[in-house]
Amino acid sequence: MKKIYLALLCVSVSLFAFAQVTIAPNPFEIDESITITLDINSSDTDCNGFSNPSKVYMHSGVGDGSNAFGISVVGNWGQDDGIGEMTNQGAGIYSITITPETYYSLTTTEASNVIQMGMVFRNEDGSQELKASGCSDFIFEVGTFQVTLSSPSNDTTILNSGEDLTISATNIGGNASYTLTANGNIIDTNISTNSYSFTDTNITTNKNYVLTAELNGTSITKSFNVLVDPGTNIAIMPTNYEDGITYIDDNTAILVLYATGKDFVYVAGSFNNWQPDTTYAMQKDPTRNNKFWIELTGLTPGQIETYQYWIVDKTPLTNSPSLVKTADPYSTLVLSPYDDPYISATTYPNLPTYPTGQEREVTVLETGQTDYNWQVTNFNKPKKEDLVIYEVLIRDFDANRNYQDIIDRINYFKNLNINAIQLMPIMEFEGNESWGYNTSFHMALDKYYGTKDKFKELVDVCHQNGIAVILDIAFNHAFGRNPMVRMWMNDPDGDGWGTPSSENPYFNEVALHSYSVGEDFDHSNPRTQDFVKRTVDYWINEFNIDGFRWDLTKGFTQNCTSSDENCTNSYQQDRVDILKAYADYSWSLDADHYVIFEHLGSDTEEKEWANYRLDEGLGVMMWGKMTDPYNELTMGQNGDKNIDRIGHNAHTGFNGPRVVGYPESHDEERLMYKNIAYGNTSNASHNVQELNVALSRMSALGAVSAMVPGPKMIWHFGELGMDNSIFTCNDGSYNNDGCKLDTKPQPQWTENWLSEALRAQIYEDWSKLHKLKIEEAVFEGDYTISSGDYTPRIDVFDSAIPSTELNYVIILANFDVTTQTINTNFPSGIASTWYDLMDPTGNTTIANSTTTISIPAGQFRILGNQSSDALSVQNETLTGFSLYPNPTETAFHINTNVSNVEIYDLTGKLVKAFNGNFTNTDSFNISTLNSGIYMVKVQNENDQMLTSKLIKQ
Repeated sequence: MKKIYLALLCVSVSLFAFAQVTIAPNPFEIDESITITLDINSSDTDCNGFSNPSKVYMHSGVGDGSNAFGISVVGNWGQDDGIGEMTNQGAGIYSITITPETYYSLTTTEASNVIQMGMVFRNEDGSQELKASGCSDFIFEVGTFQVTLSSPSNDTTILNSGEDLTISATNIGGNASYTLTANGNIIDTNISTNSYSFTDTNITTNKNYVLTAELNGTSITKSFNVLVDPGTNIAIMPTNYEDGITYIDDNTAILVLYATGKDFVYVAGSFNNWQPDTTYAMQKDPTRNNKFWIELTGLTPGQIETYQYWIVDKTPLTNSPSLVKTADPYSTLVLSPYDDPYISATTYPNLPTYPTGQEREVTVLETGQTDYNWQVTNFNKPKKEDLVIYEVLIRDFDANRNYQDIIDRINYFKNLNINAIQLMPIMEFEGNESWGYNTSFHMALDKYYGTKDKFKELVDVCHQNGIAVILDIAFNHAFGRNPMVRMWMNDPDGDGWGTPSSENPYFNEVALHSYSVGEDFDHSNPRTQDFVKRTVDYWINEFNIDGFRWDLTKGFTQNCTSSDENCTNSYQQDRVDILKAYADYSWSLDADHYVIFEHLGSDTEEKEWANYRLDEGLGVMMWGKMTDPYNELTMGQNGDKNIDRIGHNAHTGFNGPRVVGYPESHDEERLMYKNIAYGNTSNASHNVQELNVALSRMSALGAVSAMVPGPKMIWHFGELGMDNSIFTCNDGSYNNDGCKLDTKPQPQWTENWLSEALRAQIYEDWSKLHKLKIEEAVFEGDYTISSGDYTPRIDVFDSAIPSTELNYVIILANFDVTTQTINTNFPSGIASTWYDLMDPTGNTTIANSTTTISIPAGQFRILGNQSSDALSVQNETLTGFSLYPNPTETAFHINTNVSNVEIYDLTGKLVKAFNGNFTNTDSFNISTLNSGIYMVKVQNENDQMLTSKLIKQ
C-alpha cells in the first residue's frame, strides 16, 4: 500500500538538527532502533533550561505533518514514574534508546502516517523544562525519504495582485516525482528529481497549494497558500450593525470585526468552501474606527455555517505574525479541534462537525434559529438582603457533569431552601474539565456542559422554583486562544500562539497588578469597555441571568506593576471608577441585577461600591471570605475565631448589608477535611478528628454564618459535610501541589450521603436555617456579634417589627469539645418566654428568668422572642421522621408511628433501646444518658430502617 504523508508547512524550528539534541541514526524509519542524545550544557536555547536536575525525562510524541504529537504521546508530565527517563552519561549528557513503532504503541495504520517526532525535556517533577530556541518543541522528521520545502518560507504568503510565487523543494532518499496543485488543479509536474523548482506567475486570486513528492510508493505533501491583497475596499456600514454577527433575516447576516492596524481581512468559511476569493474580502469603514464588515447573502435558514477571519498585517511588528486566522471575538458558539472530540453526545446532541482541514477555533453562524420558549418571563428576584447563594461547579456537581444534572436535582436545591445558584464560569474555556477561569470566548457557552437551549432550560427551571441564577465571569483576563489576544500578539516561534504585543488595544503586555492570570485586560481602553458591556448585555438579555460575580476585580487597575503587592492592594481610583461604570451598565439593563465583586481587599475601596447608589436599593455586593476563623471554630482549635466580618457591620463605612460572607468557597480547603486532619483531640469522647464528631459540628456552622443579616454563600456539598480535600486528584488520591483543579469524585451521590443520618442532618438543619432567614423579616434587620472564643453569640433584631411578631433572635453555639454552660443574657423587656426556632412545634421554650443554658460540644441554639411559622410547613424531613423537642434534657417524641427505637452514641455503641410499637403520643425517656449527640434508629410502618440525630442536654 502507498504511504501518504500529509504535512502542513512549519517553519518555527529546523526539522533536521539541534545543538542540544541528536538522533542516531538519522534519517531513520519508524521501526528502527534509534538513540536520542541530549546535551543540557548547550546554550542553543532561550527558553527555561536545566539547573542540576536529579533526573531528566523525555516527554515525546509522533504525528503527521500537522502535529508532531498528534498520533501518540508518551510521558506523564510532572510524575517521576520512569516513563521516558533518560540515562545519565555524565558531564550533562543524557540518552535514551527506543524503537518508535514499539515505544509509542503504534498500530500499522498509525505507523504508516507518522512523519514527525516531537519532544521536550523536563526534570523529575516538571519544574524545569528544556525546549529549543524560541521556546518551541524539538521536532524531527521520520523516514529515510524526507522532503524540505525551502520556498515559500511561510505557510501563507501575502502578495499584491499580479505578483509571482516561487516554489522550491529538495528531498533525500533518491529522485522523486513532484506534482503541484493550486485550488485542486494540477499546474506543474516534474519526474525524477531531488531538487524541485517552479514559479507560478501573475497571481490574481487566493490559492491553496499542495506539493506532492512520491518515491518508491511513499508520498509526502507540503501545503501552503497565497492571499492576494484586495486593495482599497472602503464602504460605510449602517450604524445598527454590531461587532460579531448581526442577523438581518433568514438569508442574510452581517459580520463586523474591529481590527485596527490591519491591512485587510478575508472571511473564510463553509459558505465559500474555505477558499475565499476577493468577494469575501471585508470592507473597511473609516468612520467607525476602521471596522471591517461584510454582508453574507443567500444563506439557508437553520443551516449551520462556520467561519474564521483571516487577518493580514503586511508590515507586522518584529516577532508578530503577518497573518492570523481566528474565530470571531464575539462568537456565541465556537467549534474547537482540541476540545470537541471529547464532548459527550448525550451532553451535546448533534454537535456540529468541525470543518476538515482547518485549524484552531471556528465560529458557528446559523440564520433562522428558533427562540427558546421561556416559561418564566417576569422572574421576581429574591431580595439582596435575603440571598442564600449556592456556589456550584457544574463539572463536579454530578456524574454527567452537565446542565441536565442541575435540572434533574432542582428539588435538592429547593429543599435546601437556597434562593440563588452561582455557577462557576461556563463561558468557552480552554480544555474541557476546567474551573472555567481560563476563558477564551466570553460570549460563548462551553459545550462541555451542554447546549444553549439546555442552559436556558436550567435558568427557566431555577426561576420556576424561585431560585435566581448568578454567573461567575472572568473579565480580569483571557487566555491564549482568545481572538483579541491573537490578533495583536508576539509570536516569536511562529506557532500561532502568543502574548499581547504593544499594539494590542485590549490587553496589557504585562499585567499591571500583582495577581496576574492569563493575559491582562486593559480596562482603561474604550474597546475593552465596549466588549465587557456587550458581553454583560448578552448574558442578561439572551439568558435572563440575574447577576454576575466579577472575578478578581483587583486586576481592573492600570496603576501598578506585577510585582507591587502593596500598590495592587491599595486604593486605586481608576479601579473604583471603571467598576462603578460596569455596575451602572448592568443596572441600566436590569434594575434588580445582582452585582458581586470578588475583591477581597480593603474597606476603603469596597465601601465605595457597597454604598454606591444604595439609596436606590442598589449597591454592589462584596465577597467576604471568612474561612480561617470559621475553620478554627469547627476544628475546635485555638487560632483566631473572630467572625465579626461575616456581615457588614465590621466593615468600616459600609452602610448596608452588602457582604456575601462565606466560610467555604471553591478557592479554600474544605472545612471538614481540616476538621478530620487537624481537629481538637483533647476529649476522647468528642474527638473532632473522628468523622461522626466532625460532621456533628457542621450544623452549628450554618447557624453562626448564614443567619447573620445580609447575603450569604455556601460552597457545594458543605451542606452534606463534604470532607474530600480540594486537592483530591482524579483518581481519589491527594496531592496539594497539582490536583486542586482536578475533576472530583462524587461520593455525595455514589454513597448516597442523604441516607446517612449525620450528613442528612446537616442538610436538614441548614435547610431550616435558610428558610428562617428568607421568610422571617427580622433577619433583614440589625445585629451584633460577640466572638473570638469557642462560644460565639449573634443577636439579630429589628425594633420596627411589632413585639407580637418575631423581632429578636439570639443564636448561641458551642464549638468547644466539652459541654458548656452559657449565659443567656436575655435583653430586658423583649420577651418573657424564648422559643427554640428549630422546633417546628413551638413547644421548646426557655423562660426569660433562666440565666444559663447547657449546650453540648459542637451544638447550637437559636432562640426567638416569638415562635416562627416558617418551619411549620417545612417539607417532610429527609430522614422520614423527626424528633422533638430536639435538643432535649429528659425525653423526646417521634412524629410518626415507629417500632423498635434504638439509640447509639457517635462511636456506634448501642446505649438504649425501646422495643415495641409506638405512636407520636409516646415519650422516650433518656434522662440517664450523658449530655451529647446520639443517633436514633427506628423502623417505620414500611419496615424501613431510618435514623436521625438527637441532642441530649
